[in-house]
Formats: sequence, C-alpha cells, structure tokens
Amino acid sequence: MELTILATSDLHGYILPTNFTERNMDLPFGAARIATKMKELEAQAKGPVLKIENGDFIQGSPLSYYVRKNEQHGAKAIIDVLNDIQYDASIIGNHEFNYGIDYLTSAIASYNHPVLAANIENEAGEVAFGQPFMIIEKDGVKIAVLGMVTQYIPHWEQPETIRGLRFKSIVETAKTYVPKLREEADVVIVAYHGGFERDLVTGEPTEALTGENEGYALLHEVEGIDTLITGHQHREIATKVNGVPVIQPGFRGAFLGEITLTIEEKAGKPTVIDSQARIHSTENVPTDNAIIEKIADLSEEVEIWLDQTLGEVTGDMTIKDPNAARLAEHPYVEFINKVQMDASGADISLTSLFNNDGRGFGSMITMRDVLTNYIYPNTLAVLEITGQDLKMALEQTATYFIIENGEVVFNPKYIEPKPQYYNYDMYEGIEYAIDLTKAMGERVTSLSYQGKAVADTDTLQVVMNQYRGVGGGNYQMFTADKIIKEIPVDMTELISDYLKKHPKIIAETNNNFVIKTV
Repeated sequence: MELTILATSDLHGYILPTNFTERNMDLPFGAARIATKMKELEAQAKGPVLKIENGDFIQGSPLSYYVRKNEQHGAKAIIDVLNDIQYDASIIGNHEFNYGIDYLTSAIASYNHPVLAANIENEAGEVAFGQPFMIIEKDGVKIAVLGMVTQYIPHWEQPETIRGLRFKSIVETAKTYVPKLREEADVVIVAYHGGFERDLVTGEPTEALTGENEGYALLHEVEGIDTLITGHQHREIATKVNGVPVIQPGFRGAFLGEITLTIEEKAGKPTVIDSQARIHSTENVPTDNAIIEKIADLSEEVEIWLDQTLGEVTGDMTIKDPNAARLAEHPYVEFINKVQMDASGADISLTSLFNNDGRGFGSMITMRDVLTNYIYPNTLAVLEITGQDLKMALEQTATYFIIENGEVVFNPKYIEPKPQYYNYDMYEGIEYAIDLTKAMGERVTSLSYQGKAVADTDTLQVVMNQYRGVGGGNYQMFTADKIIKEIPVDMTELISDYLKKHPKIIAETNNNFVIKTV
C-alpha cells in the first residue's frame, strides 16, 4: 500500500490570498489555496492520507491579530478553518506563545484533532500542552506521529509567559520516544516545528549551533524515524537525508508538502520499503469556495478595521528601498524609535525593519499601515546595560552588511537559509558611526551619548522589543536579568496610542548614525 502524508507549516494566520497591504489581493498563498490542493492530492492518492499542520498558525497576520484582540472571535475563528480542512494533527510552534498561555490554551481547546508537543514539560515533568504523540490506524497500518517544537523559545518569550515550563532538546526527547513508538507502531513520523542547523549534504554548520534548529542532529543521532516534517525556517525543502524523506513547505501556505511511503508486509509487519518527498506550489491553485464563504464576513470586518485612519504625515515616510532605509536613517525608523522612547521613558531605543515588504507610511496612516509594517506582536523592555554591552551589540549589528564586488549588500549568511532582516538594529538617542570597510568586530568607529564618548563602564538604559531584550537574534549581551522595566502593551497599540496624541507627524530624521561604505 501507499501512505500519503500532506503537511503545512508556518501558515501564520494567512487564510485568504492577501498580505493585507491593500484590499482585494490575489497573492499565491493562503490556507484557502492549500485546502484545494489537499483535495486534489487526496483524490490522486493510492491509499490512506494523513494531514499534519506543523505549527505557527495562530499568530502572524493582521487577521490573526484582530481575532486575538476581539474576544467575540478568538482563536476559534481561524482554527475552524483548519478543522474544516480536517487535519489529523497539529504541532505547537514557537509563535503560538506570542499571545500568552491563556490564549494558547484556549486555542488548543478549539482544535478538533490532537495537538502535539512532546518536548515542553511543566514543573512536574509532564507534557505541558496537548499530548506528546498520537497513534492512528489507517488501512490496518498503525502510524505514530511525534510532535516537537524548537527548544529555543525561552530566548524569545517574556520570562513570565514561560514560567514553570521546560523546553527540552528534540534529540533528547526523540531518543526517549522513538524507540517506544517503534514498538507500538508500523510507521513513525516526526513533525518538528524547527529546522536544520547544518547543510543537509555537507554537514557544515549553516548557523550558530545554539539548539534553535536540531533537524540535522535528529536525523543523524536517532534511528527509527520513517519521515521528518520540519518548519520554522520558512524554507522550501523536499529531499532525503540518511534515507529519511524530509520536507519543509515554506510559509503562509505558498507550498504544500507531500511524502509518500510505500509499505509492504515483511515478517508479518507492515514495513516502509520506499519513499518520496515533494512540495507543491499553490501559486496557480484556486481558492476553496467553502473557506472563502466561511471567512468572508470576518475578512470584511478586518478590512474595515484596517482602513481606519490613525494619523497624517507631512513629508515622505514611504520606504522605497529597504536596505537604503537601513544604511541611512529613515523617517519611519526614527518614528518607531520615538514611539518606544515615549512609551518607556528611556532615552535610547533600538528597532529594526523586520522584512523587505514594509512600505512605511504614506500621507495618511491607517491601521493597515501599522500592522503591515510592524508585523510582530512585540511588547517592550528597558534594559540597563554597560557601554561595553552597547558596543558589542553595535559590532554585531554591523556584521549584517558587507561589501561584495564593490557593492554594499545585506550579508548573505543572514538571508540563507532564513532571512534575518529583523536582527539588524538601528538606534536613536546615541550618535554612532559604523565603517563597513573595516574588519568585523572593529567596525564601530565612534559612539557617544549626550555629547560624550561612551565608556565601557558607563551604565545606560535602552528600550527594545522583548524578543531582543532576552537575547533574541543571538545578541548575548542582552539578557532577561538586565530588564529593569517592561511595557506589557504590544507595539501596535503603542503606535496607535502615540498617533492619538500626535495625529500629525513630520517625516524627519536627526541622522544620528552614519554607515561608511567606501
């Protein structure tokens, strides 16, 4: 027989084919396209089909933000779409924690299928959410699905959110569960909301080996896995590693992963004898009419909300070239830093352009503009750091641009395998210069605060988003124990509140930093 496994990952609340930058979009992604492609592949399947949603679903789009903020909807409003697609299992992703434990718990209760997270334990050593695995029988074959998530969540989330939880290595966890599942089931599938830390062919590290991604180690240290589904890195992967079929189906529903396992009876037991891995683009796939109708009223409600005007801009605050806006201070970046300083009372702030899709603000600022530029539900933290910490952080951010063949480009190692534009920081409240022609680690050529050169022993208070405040992006000089103040209101609300107080803003910069490129 042939078992077909269909998997999505990192849908991030994108159901309709839109990124919400404007109305009536028809972009090549979304769960509504996934549903159609799944039906097509199910119809073509030569045996049973298993459908897995691999995490990061309840956070990430303006739609998912809206249902979080409006209790009459809640997570169920979007999770019902997954229920209608009839997934067999869902995995908890790292972004499932962004809206807090209460919201995550209510979301889990909305699924009509098992939610898996074997490597998250509570203080009693029990699985904290959902269940560790599921065993389902299809056409006489027992199929085990072990669900796990990246162990690196404590480096991104507010300490209070994850208090009392232990996030274990997936390799350690799999070594415990896989042998047992091997005895109980005929097929063992690992669904991991995480990715690969090494090149799948050469084994060379592709990132700092922090434990954030452990897919390569899993495949080389744990025997007995028939299939590995991955995610988190938003990559498009369909291959075999150590004979194990592996997929990673991008993000936002732009791709659907498919693994087919050929199973034959051997020594009285169904056994996998062959496999194939594929990913399918949904670019030219029509949307599912039932999902479109189901979400239509909510979608219109969201669009009306997004169109509300919050403020006006005098001057030009649009972003035409995101890298240019990183290399020379841009009015949008200065504005975000001002909002953070206003909300926190700190007089030094840092922020980032999270991706290359943001367009900045036009002459009228709407909620749509705010949410499509500031895409994460960040809260803020004020850290008390030393001058040395600040210099180290600036040196780290200075590695994100390099000069290649005479051109200044975003460092390719921070684009592949996963774009990390959100880890390049720009500061307000200090004056600094970075020289990209110098060796890394020696690029910060000047740094001053309130007209004085910053000394290593100086003590400074800096506001940043919570992700960076606990060391996100491997900024190891920023740690939770240095947090002296938290602002538990997410940035979308802080931006909205700022615009209520300052409905007319001027697109301006004070050019407090210089990036030398020649």
